[in-house]
Amino acid sequence: MLLDLGLPKVSGFEVLQTMKRDPTTAAIPVIVLSQLAQEKEGELKRAGAVGYFQKSKLVEGATGEAELIELIEQTLGQSRDRQILLARRRAATSSQ
Repeated sequence: MLLDLGLPKVSGFEVLQTMKRDPTTAAIPVIVLSQLAQEKEGELKRAGAVGYFQKSKLVEGATGEAELIELIEQTLGQSRDRQILLARRRAATSSQ
């Protein structure tokens, strides 16, 4: 999920925290889009974001877009790998 922190009625940070507290949405990987300084990246990751992307990079054109696409692909790959590992653990546990 791509989450912009600058939402009109509630902050994206609050949305992130709410998602990570809810067991039905906690496992959804969230990449934060923001204009915030990169110093906030650690705080966002502690709140549960898997990645951070500065919106101003998108203005740079193809380079910024390619970086965002790469981050999304890495996140999806990690999520897929995690799902496979969990499925293997479940299968091993149920066969014992």
